[in-house]
Amino acid sequence: MENVYGIEYSRPEVVLLQDTGIGVAESAARTCYDSFSNSENEVIKNIESHMPNDAMCDEINSIEDSNLLDDLAWTYFHHSILEHANLSFLIRGTSRGVLQEHARHRIQAISVRSTRYTMSSIINAFVASKHGGDKEFFISKLLSFDMFVTADEGYNRVEIGAIYDKLDYQRKVVEDFHSIAVAKSSIPLIEQYQGDAEALFDALQAGKKKRNVGDAFKHIISDNVKVDMVVTFNLRSLKNYFTLRDSGAAYFQIRWLAQEMMRVTPSKYLDLIIKKKS
Repeated sequence: MENVYGIEYSRPEVVLLQDTGIGVAESAARTCYDSFSNSENEVIKNIESHMPNDAMCDEINSIEDSNLLDDLAWTYFHHSILEHANLSFLIRGTSRGVLQEHARHRIQAISVRSTRYTMSSIINAFVASKHGGDKEFFISKLLSFDMFVTADEGYNRVEIGAIYDKLDYQRKVVEDFHSIAVAKSSIPLIEQYQGDAEALFDALQAGKKKRNVGDAFKHIISDNVKVDMVVTFNLRSLKNYFTLRDSGAAYFQIRWLAQEMMRVTPSKYLDLIIKKKS
């Protein structure tokens, strides 16, 4: 946990899902200069006289060091060859605010937990609170979801209370709120469990989920809500990302994320994109 501006925040978690190695990047660079025979990696030397077979490709992808890549990265600043190495990260527990910042990095593949499909639990808790519970039931239920990057219960109660108020306003102005909130097959459960909020919530959770439920309710959540995502960068783009986002000028939450991503990035990549401190 970190205290920032008087509010406690949780840090994101990051796992490196896959990395393609630096051998292909050296192969690309050697192709540019027709210099395979100068490599310290025997398998790269052999490319000059042999088209790589499966065994050679496996060996290329297991290369841990390349003098040429180091020279190109730090002496000649020929960074285009770094685009041939890719890394994919699974990220959990960053915020929607960070997602907005992340999207500004153009060259990445990004897949994010969708609010269109994953808001059923929030809506089910609200429906249950209106048929046997109260606002406190809703707040307590959402607190158990651990859905915010803020870790201060008092602050999160304010956040959840605002979600409740927005949903309650919408309920009053929509002619048939239940039709947009729960699946058609679950509507009879509301009458069946009338007066028992916990049982109704459990029944709605176990029932069919309303398709695209987030279409009607995206407005209720803030940038404070946690998101999960998988991002894939080529090494040149990752260099740019770390340079900008590990800076003290960066938004503190994306700086935390960059630091966690850097922590799980193997040194064979970091040595090519992070300037060593003298």
